Amino acid sequence: MTHSEIVNFLWEAADFIRDFFKRGKYQDVILPLTVLRRLDCVLAPTKEEVLKRKAKLSKSGLRNLDDQLNAASGFAFYNTSRFDFGLLLGDAPQAAANLRNYIAGFSSNMREVIGHFDFDNTISKLDEAGLLFQVLEHFGSVDLHPDRIDNPTMGMIFEELIRRFNEALDENPGEHFTPRDVVHLMVDLMLSGDEEKVARKGAVQTIYDPCCGSGGLLMIAKEHIVQGVREGEKQPVRPPINPYAEVYLFGQEVNPETWAISKSDFFMKDPSGRDANNIAFGSTLSRDRHADATFDYLIANPPYGKKWRADEEAVRSEHERGEAGRFAPGLPRISDGQTLFLLHMLKKARSPDQGGARIAIIMNGSPLFTGDAGSGESEIRRFVMENDHLEALIALPEQLFYNTGIATYIWLLTNRKAPRREGKVLLVDATSFWTSMPKSLGEKRREIPHERARDILKLVEGFKDGEVREIEAEGEREEKVVSRVFPVAQFGYRKITVERPLRLNFQANPERLSRLEDQKAFQNLVQSKRRGKAKGEEEAQGRERQQEIRSLLDSLGITVCKDRSEFLEVLDARAGEAKIKLSGALKKAIIAALCERDESAEICRDAQGNPEPDPDLRDTERVPLPEEEDLADEDGITASVQEFFTREVVPHVPDAWVDTSKRDPKDGKVGMIGYEINFNRYFYRPVSPRSLSEIQADIKAAEREIMEMLAALDSEI
Repeated sequence: MTHSEIVNFLWEAADFIRDFFKRGKYQDVILPLTVLRRLDCVLAPTKEEVLKRKAKLSKSGLRNLDDQLNAASGFAFYNTSRFDFGLLLGDAPQAAANLRNYIAGFSSNMREVIGHFDFDNTISKLDEAGLLFQVLEHFGSVDLHPDRIDNPTMGMIFEELIRRFNEALDENPGEHFTPRDVVHLMVDLMLSGDEEKVARKGAVQTIYDPCCGSGGLLMIAKEHIVQGVREGEKQPVRPPINPYAEVYLFGQEVNPETWAISKSDFFMKDPSGRDANNIAFGSTLSRDRHADATFDYLIANPPYGKKWRADEEAVRSEHERGEAGRFAPGLPRISDGQTLFLLHMLKKARSPDQGGARIAIIMNGSPLFTGDAGSGESEIRRFVMENDHLEALIALPEQLFYNTGIATYIWLLTNRKAPRREGKVLLVDATSFWTSMPKSLGEKRREIPHERARDILKLVEGFKDGEVREIEAEGEREEKVVSRVFPVAQFGYRKITVERPLRLNFQANPERLSRLEDQKAFQNLVQSKRRGKAKGEEEAQGRERQQEIRSLLDSLGITVCKDRSEFLEVLDARAGEAKIKLSGALKKAIIAALCERDESAEICRDAQGNPEPDPDLRDTERVPLPEEEDLADEDGITASVQEFFTREVVPHVPDAWVDTSKRDPKDGKVGMIGYEINFNRYFYRPVSPRSLSEIQADIKAAEREIMEMLAALDSEI
């Protein structure tokens, strides 16, 4: 049976339970029973030996039998129950009790795994519905022994089941696993350039995935090194890098079911149980279960567009610890935690003096550009760029994932760049490197074939600007630039605030006087907090005061005044003559009512004689960061900002100035530094508009077609 046929067979269990379990609960039955059946098949050859060894050791009085029974089973786990799937089917009335006995017979490490399925409740439901025996019989009829279904294929079976479950729940399967074609590409990119290092005699490498799901990324990474690359269920298409290398896998997963699948699968892949023991359960963001470890290689597909509110308290607390924590550079908006995993991985990378590390992480487009200068996202990009961690960014084809067709990008990072790559970033446009799948899987309609993946790897290894490939676009073949190399500064900018002076004219005409009635300070004159007669008297006094102010302003006439200081002098003088005292709040109300913006008016100035900025004319500009050192003058304005301002702003608005109070908190210079990667901008190809004659020809052809249709209609009538 192929892996697809096995998946379909296991899924047929839904036919038994559909009347008693909602579609979203099928996984509560199918996943744990698939794991149990796989374990049963794996342990079958040594089952009798384990039972004999246990009986013999029990008589000796030994308490800790784990090592002896593990040795008897040939794995780092065992089962001492007399039951297996065959015997479970021999006593239908006691199926529930016997199944619980069978599960209790596993070693403690495997019972912990099974416990995360919360399977005991499912056993009760199946038993009450009278379905338990039928379901056990169904799963007992499929042989999942590794001799028939090897570990890579079993991994594909689990992943396909998870895809179907999440499709039923309308959830994001990207939270659990990544399509195999993408995984192979990510692993190749992560290991790129390190072949000699990995191939050396006695090589020991550590690989880590902070959101490992069902473990696919880790397993395939190890396979690339020690077993070679397979394509589907075929024989290896590429030999191993080093079949004798010691590869240690580490991971953490927050979802209990996928953690259990991953953990059990690792136990079965490695008889020593070493890798399985390194797969931790829990949220990586709030509790790093590998807190003191760093790694040679790190790889991940973090959930995108997922809120991190559940981890917020722990994450913010760690952010406040600064460099002592993982999240010092910044925090993204609460709605998307992808970049928190990026920061976590950079912190977990082995330091350069210990050999350094390489990182491959796949994310959607949001981390490239979301967030303005000074935001958490921009500060995270700034940390990555200014520490020269980003080596390459690869844009993948759309429709690669199972539940979404959105664009995704592989970030390739390292803290040990080759000298010729230092200070530079490679962008690869691989959006056209795909072939259509024979059959769609959810939203996945495309895949990256082996030869196109090798071409992407070649582009990254070449690290050249302006590489060209022939692609097919709208049915035609054409050449297209697919690689660009830029200095890190290319993606940075300094955001400055440009102010223009406030210019107002004043006039006491009827229209503007009517606006005074809407001013809060003027309205408050007739408001009273007193009660009874005192309240009425105070309100009457307020109305008299309002009328006095109206008369005062009427006396100003309707002449337009284009100088605020001159207007205030006149106002104060008239108020003094009328013996009317105007508070600061009332003056502001009068100014707001009687003024209008006027570019021909005099500049409004503060008490020190400085121009006041007009909030309505305030603007911001992004000044590209220069590659060379950017010195600042005594006001903190850098040379690049001054040059940009003189060239781009002053010719259009000569009275403008740069707000020197808006400064970057890190370098103290005027303007906030930000980073973004507008990927499409660097590969944009302008398309010439169609000629007028072509458009006219199309219109005439359409007109002829319409006339022919009308003529045919007339003939029928």
